[in-house]
Amino acid sequence: MTTSTNAIQPSRRLRRARSRIKVTTSARLGFGLLFTYVIIAIFAPIIAPYGEAQIVGAQFQPWSSAHWFGTDNLGRDIFSRLIFGARNTISVVLAATLLSFFVGTILGLIAATRGGITDKVLATIVNIFMSIPLLIFALLLLALFGTSILSLISIVALLESTRVFRVVRSVSMNVMVSDYVEAARLRGEGTGWIMIREILPNIRAALFAELGVRFCFILLLISGLSFLGLGIQPPTADWGSMVKDYSALIAYGDITPLLPAAAIAILSVSVNLVVDWILKS
Repeated sequence: MTTSTNAIQPSRRLRRARSRIKVTTSARLGFGLLFTYVIIAIFAPIIAPYGEAQIVGAQFQPWSSAHWFGTDNLGRDIFSRLIFGARNTISVVLAATLLSFFVGTILGLIAATRGGITDKVLATIVNIFMSIPLLIFALLLLALFGTSILSLISIVALLESTRVFRVVRSVSMNVMVSDYVEAARLRGEGTGWIMIREILPNIRAALFAELGVRFCFILLLISGLSFLGLGIQPPTADWGSMVKDYSALIAYGDITPLLPAAAIAILSVSVNLVVDWILKS
């Protein structure tokens, strides 16, 4: 009887684990879309029929079998530029997101664990940065330091890290009052040990949620900066600048400007679907 009961227990635990990590239809859709974006971004030079800045025809040629979405104002293939835009946009947004997340998380944890004057100084600096409208501040800094890819990533990451800092600091302070954190302090554990072993494992859900939200906000911010001419610079293909370049075609009933806008929107939705599933798992 004992042997059969022991044999049943693992199978029950396995079924419970499977039910907890069940992938929903929306999550499958999100993963599928993200996987498609990643494949396109990685293999853009192979997938695209033409080069990123290659002039292949006359200006504003209509959709055809040779040019699926026509050509732009310089005679470049729009379909190819959309594909290269996936690689350029996603790589810049991902780099800025990870950098902002790293900086904001580290500073938020330090502020929560150290407290006192350290917390006050960091919180004051962050409040000063957040008091200035994000887009205006980004435009100002880009005008001062230039519009290179490195400057764009650094400036966007710096500004967005303030948002990450606020979230991490808030949830970390809630964990800091827990008994197990106090016990770790009484054992003589250092600040680094408490941050890594006690706080981080207990704020993972908030961090995942913030990572997804921050990616979407940075995607929209960088696309907006490119639309205004201070983001990713030509001739590098970028969805935000493509919306601006093709916007005049709307007056002629051409839906081409909606293609890069749709690419931005679908990517944002797919990230949110995956993050939502992670939080519910």
